[in-house]
Amino acid sequence: MAEQVAGEKIVDAVREHYAEAARRAQTEKATGCCSPAGDKISQRIYDLDELAEVPEGAAVASLGCGNPVLLADLKPGEVVLDLGSGGGIDVLLSARRVGPTGKAYGLDMTDEMLALARANAQQAGATNAEFLKGRIEAIPLPDAAVDVILSNCVINLSADKEAVLREAFRVLKPGGRFAVADIVSQGGALPAEAQRLLALWASCIAGALSEEEYRAKLAAVGFGQVDVQVLKVYSREDVGEEMQCCLPADLGLPEGVRVVSAFVKAIKPGG
Repeated sequence: MAEQVAGEKIVDAVREHYAEAARRAQTEKATGCCSPAGDKISQRIYDLDELAEVPEGAAVASLGCGNPVLLADLKPGEVVLDLGSGGGIDVLLSARRVGPTGKAYGLDMTDEMLALARANAQQAGATNAEFLKGRIEAIPLPDAAVDVILSNCVINLSADKEAVLREAFRVLKPGGRFAVADIVSQGGALPAEAQRLLALWASCIAGALSEEEYRAKLAAVGFGQVDVQVLKVYSREDVGEEMQCCLPADLGLPEGVRVVSAFVKAIKPGG
């Protein structure tokens, strides 16, 4: 019961953090741990040609740590699902790549982000993009419904990552691809004191799995061909200014442990 209460507190903290990010994006002042204006983590993720493909509102609300659309190697006619789709930038980029015979879904639990994403899709004329309300631990799609799972700095926010990965495996078709950008620790787990800070959960850090845990959890639900590619190594200075006040002065990483953004790939066998 205590774990369930703690999990709901994390959900509430994350929801409010990203609701505020959506509200600020409406005025082109998005800030937060995973935002282009307020933090170094998501700067320079997308190139100018990609940003030109989407409405400015989608670019402003980009809250990721990588570009999973590049990783996924999308093909015309494929069905794509973005877990934690935020303002919709990865869904809209995916929709263009899979074309009119394909489909791009976005899933988000935050009403403000869903409203923003739907407005961005309408502005972009993306008729093959659809945004669903729900939690990534319980995806509102049938079994074997999608070819590719994307996510951008979101799975680390979940308090029940095993459920997220089970659901991702369930909704993928045999041979389907798991292709996400996420925050990962290498060389060991994060200190317990960091994991207890709700502000750091909302800012994409405290919930990060170690690379070993990520690989093991993917394998445990049935994924194969797991691969982890480091994009950037972070330091304390990469935490946004608004989060620095929440960090104990003596909070540090154990010797040999580092926090990175990474592309995490895997395949559902059978295709």
